[in-house]
Amino acid sequence: MTDLIVALGLVLAIEGALYALFPGGMKRLMTEALEMPPQLIRAAGIAAAIVGVGIVWLVRG
Repeated sequence: MTDLIVALGLVLAIEGALYALFPGGMKRLMTEALEMPPQLIRAAGIAAAIVGVGIVWLVRG
C-alpha cells in the first residue's frame, strides 16, 4: 500500500512540474486532446498502462 501512495505522489509531482514549467504547452496539449478521437486517447492510455506495468515488473522483478 505504501508503494501505491508513493507512486501517486510521484505522478502528482511530475504532473505538477509540467504544469508549472510549461503552462502554455499543457494548455495546447489539452486543446489537442479535445480534438482527438476517443479511440486514440483510449489506445494511448492502454499503451501507457502496459508500459507502466512493464517498468514496475522489471524493477520489482
